[in-house]
Amino acid sequence: MAGSPTARRRRLAIELKKLREDNKLTCNQVGEALDWSGSKVNRLETGSGRVQPSDVDALCRFYETSDELREFLKRLAKDSKVRGWWHAHGSAVPPWFSVYVGLEQDASSLRQYQCEFVPGLMQTAAYAAELHRATNQLTADDLERAVSVRMERQTLLTAEDPPDLWAIVHESVLRHVVGGREVMCAQLEHMLDVNRLKNVTLQVIPFTAGTYPATGAFTILGFPEQEDPDVVYRDGLTDAVYLEATDDVGQYTKAFDNLRAIASSPPRSALLIERTLEEFSR
Repeated sequence: MAGSPTARRRRLAIELKKLREDNKLTCNQVGEALDWSGSKVNRLETGSGRVQPSDVDALCRFYETSDELREFLKRLAKDSKVRGWWHAHGSAVPPWFSVYVGLEQDASSLRQYQCEFVPGLMQTAAYAAELHRATNQLTADDLERAVSVRMERQTLLTAEDPPDLWAIVHESVLRHVVGGREVMCAQLEHMLDVNRLKNVTLQVIPFTAGTYPATGAFTILGFPEQEDPDVVYRDGLTDAVYLEATDDVGQYTKAFDNLRAIASSPPRSALLIERTLEEFSR
């Protein structure tokens, strides 16, 4: 079944919650009927724990679903246990970020705003290494694995069915020297190369754009299945926030649209990157 384990687990949780709500039952009522706790039903519906196919089978029989739906959801439960490629990198992908990588693998669209650093999917290995050195106490091996994960993630953009990436960065990102002029020249050249992909749109908010509501960096992930709602992702040093509520996603979507409106057009943005590259090259 297509999709990352994270996406399968999320889809399963959405479907199980929908079945309960369609039957107008609470988690406690379902748990009592199946001799479970209400908290177990809640965990199954939030994807916060391992889901056994046998539990899904019991729920589907209780809800009297069709045989086809029951088998489909049981396959989701089984396939959600498969480990993604990123799990092989161990501590290089902390648990709170592992969720994002899994969602990113299954996304059909990525709308991203960065105000400090180049977006991860556009970073060179040298640039990424400098960022990891600055923010983490890593051994040489851990650093190599962390950079390897970032490079592996970037293969998404050139895959057979790649997601649409629309990235907006502030001009300060282009001028924030990370690793020295040589690293920055290679990084800006790489951004221009990635920007030439048909599925990538890049805009820069110039210093001359003036003031606008501060939001901090964020990513809105969209998915191919209509049943899977968008997710807003924001990260920090040791954790991350995932927002799925309609109102929250709506606010960030509006913010992204506002940022897109004040940013320079894609052609003008490319010219700005080229001019900045020329300055670093002197």
